[in-house]
Amino acid sequence: MRLNARRALDSPLVCGVIGVVALLSAAEAAGRLGLISTVQFPLTSTVLLEAAGLAADPAFLADVATTFGGWALGLLATVAVAVPLGLLLGSVPPIEAALRPVIEFLRPIPSVAIIPLATFMFSGRLDLKVAVILYASTWPILINTVYGLREVDPVAKETLRTFGFGPLSVLWRVSLPSTAPFIATGVRVAAAIALILAISTELLSSGAGGIGNFIVLAESSPEGLRMQVAAIVWAGLLGLVTNGVFVWGERRIFRWHTARTGATQ
Repeated sequence: MRLNARRALDSPLVCGVIGVVALLSAAEAAGRLGLISTVQFPLTSTVLLEAAGLAADPAFLADVATTFGGWALGLLATVAVAVPLGLLLGSVPPIEAALRPVIEFLRPIPSVAIIPLATFMFSGRLDLKVAVILYASTWPILINTVYGLREVDPVAKETLRTFGFGPLSVLWRVSLPSTAPFIATGVRVAAAIALILAISTELLSSGAGGIGNFIVLAESSPEGLRMQVAAIVWAGLLGLVTNGVFVWGERRIFRWHTARTGATQ
C-alpha cells in the first residue's frame, strides 16, 4: 500500500492535481475566514459553480468556439510560414546572417503592443486575430527550427552527399526528420502564445466575439466579476487541455527522441 502511494506521489499528474486542489482550498479558506475580501476576490467555490454554469450557456460556448477557431487558424498560418522560413534560415547561413538583425529587432517587441496598429491594418476581426497570432507565435517555431537544424548529425548529412544526394534530398531525408522534435516543441510553445494573443485581441478590439469579448461584456452584468473570473478559468482550462494534447502527441510521435533525451515534457 505504501509503495503504491509513493508511486502515485511520483506521478507528475497526481502531484499537479494535489497542488491545484491545495491552492484552491487555501483560496476558499482565506475567503471564508475573512483574510481576503470576497468582493474583490470571489470564493473559489462560487467561481467554480459559475464556470460550470457557463458550460451550459450557448452564448458562452459560441464565444469559446470563436476563440478556438481564431486560435486554430492563426496557429496553422504560423506553422505554414515559420517552418519553411526556419528551414531556409537554418540551411542557408548567409540568409540567416542577413536577416538576424531584423529578427532580433522584431522578436522582443511585446505582441500586445502591436494590436492597436494591427487594428488599423486589418478590418476583419478574424484577419486581425490571425495576423497578431502569426506575428507573436512565429518566433518559437522559427528559433526552434533553426536550432534543430544545427543539431543534425553532420556525419549523416555527409554520408548522403557522398552517395550523390543533393541538398534537397539531404534536407528531406536527414535534416527534417532530425529537426521535427524541435519543431514540435516550438509549435507547442506557439500554441500557448496563440491562445493568449487570441483572447487579448478579443479584449482590446470591440465586437470581436470570443472569450475576451465575453469578459469585457460581463463587466456590465450584476454578477460581472464572478462571470469574468469564471471565463478566465475556462481560458486557463483551454490552455491546459491544448498543451496536454500537444505533449501527448509529441510523446507518441517522437518516442525515439523522448527515450534518447529523457525528456518528460
